[in-house]
Amino acid sequence: MKHTIKITLLLLISFSISAALATAQSGAVVGEKAPNFELTDAYGETHNLSDFEGKYVILEWLNHDCPFVRKHYDGNNMQELQKRYTDEGAIWLSIISSVPGTQGHLQPDEAQEITKAKNASPTAVLLDIDGAVGKMYDARVTPHMYIINPEGVLEYNGAIDDKPTARLRDLEGAHNYVVAAMTSLMNGEPVEVKTNTPYGCTVKYE
Repeated sequence: MKHTIKITLLLLISFSISAALATAQSGAVVGEKAPNFELTDAYGETHNLSDFEGKYVILEWLNHDCPFVRKHYDGNNMQELQKRYTDEGAIWLSIISSVPGTQGHLQPDEAQEITKAKNASPTAVLLDIDGAVGKMYDARVTPHMYIINPEGVLEYNGAIDDKPTARLRDLEGAHNYVVAAMTSLMNGEPVEVKTNTPYGCTVKYE
């Protein structure tokens, strides 16, 4: 009986360790190929990540009702980043993974309207209606930022900056991890901070 209990405990421990390791490796992993996906944008056009091979791709998980997101849009920080990097040839994809009936979910026409109202200029606003792509990338909050290099390898996964607040005044003096990573990459240098804990509102998968 004792022998059976020991074996059962060992199996449970082994399973727990395996599950923990699987969780740690879930989602998009820095240094590895970014998971490919296909989504439709607010205008009905389909975009496939593989279509952008040869370009830097910045992914921004988006929920306009989130106060942390509002900080970056009300302060024009996100719009400036979008314009800066798309002007430099990068692809900027804003992804909405809020499922229907939850905070931040938008119908295509609503996504078009708010993008114009905010004077935002991403390459596209993608509608991840069932949250599948968000879960694939393990996008946890809004904004959660990712940078993919021209070879399709993930270079950065984490927060937009080092001021995890919803206060507009905290944009001033913040260290922007996206800017730092893109500057290093475009200068042919390694990214110093490749991953960290993103901050914001939880992605509304359900």
